[in-house]
Amino acid sequence: MEPAEITEDGVLLRPWRDADADAVHKACQDPDIQRWTRVPRPYLPEHAQGFVTEISRRAWAEGTGAPFAVCDPVTGELLGSVALISIDKDGTGEIGYWTAPWARGRGVMVRATRALARWSFGTLGLRRLIWQAEVGNHASRLVALRAGFRIDGRVRRADPPPHGGADGWIGSLLPGEVPEPGATGPAGPGTLAARRAAVFGRPQPVLFATTLAGELRLRPMEEQDLDAVVQTCRDPESIRWTTVPDPYEHADAQWYQAHGRDAWARGDAACFVIADPDDRYAGTLDLRLSPTDALRADVGFMTAPAARGRGYMPAALVALSTWGCATLGLARIEWKANVGNTASRRVAEKAGFTFEGTARGGVQHRGERVDVWVAALLAKDLG
Repeated sequence: MEPAEITEDGVLLRPWRDADADAVHKACQDPDIQRWTRVPRPYLPEHAQGFVTEISRRAWAEGTGAPFAVCDPVTGELLGSVALISIDKDGTGEIGYWTAPWARGRGVMVRATRALARWSFGTLGLRRLIWQAEVGNHASRLVALRAGFRIDGRVRRADPPPHGGADGWIGSLLPGEVPEPGATGPAGPGTLAARRAAVFGRPQPVLFATTLAGELRLRPMEEQDLDAVVQTCRDPESIRWTTVPDPYEHADAQWYQAHGRDAWARGDAACFVIADPDDRYAGTLDLRLSPTDALRADVGFMTAPAARGRGYMPAALVALSTWGCATLGLARIEWKANVGNTASRRVAEKAGFTFEGTARGGVQHRGERVDVWVAALLAKDLG
């Protein structure tokens, strides 16, 4: 392939030049670029020099890729990198990109990705573009969505980097699906997808709730909590009313801790430990997002035996529900519990949930279908 230049919608895509090496080296010191891409760590000047002078030129010469510097068309400032990192004989190309830290928040990479996609389909005649990113890279996912990609699912990564996860997201884009220049496109600013990306693309926050005993913290599970989790899940009431493994072992608590981290990375759920005023484990509280309704979620919780009857769980549930509606844009949060679990029902009602009825055979519980109570909290109920 002959190297090309593309100018569209306020960005210039051009082949890399020797003079770009310093800016590339500077950009690749960014922790996010080092975290989510395969650039060498540490990233040295010779890596940048080799990329702009050898690697990029070889890709063009051999027809295996099309790497572009993304620049300001007026000032020439380097803004990022976008490339076809592979092209196969069946007409499929894979796209990859990073944005320099000084150019973020301006829609640069969305416009660059659209421009590259249009050129790939119109000039190269490609039939499909593929995008992949490690699960948890919500910034890259949002760019792909805004560029028109459909997220098709998850894929196990054949060669995950040492510092990365084993699973990736994968998406595809076909000719005719690229939004026009200037169009907002899917997942534009202010959409629910953009809001979710902003939330789950950052570390899980710590939430606070106030009780008569003092301030509670809702935080991610830590190693110090595991023994208390095991003790709580071995309690007869926990076994009776939940589906925790029985018997419950330390490995089960470790699995649950890892599950919480993974769920946050995927953007599926927010799993919190409730810590009392002395930072001791007092229970767990999960907010699980519906896979079919972006405005709905459900909650599940369990209180440590020593913390029961102190009002911890209703206060924590109010804090989590308020956060879910205000930050994630939820319209409805549902609570369910096996019929007869009056302690759980009291927690939900104290937190403002409205009882709606009984779902016959509503859930599977330890090998049989059982009836469940259903209650809900709407965003408008929070005032």
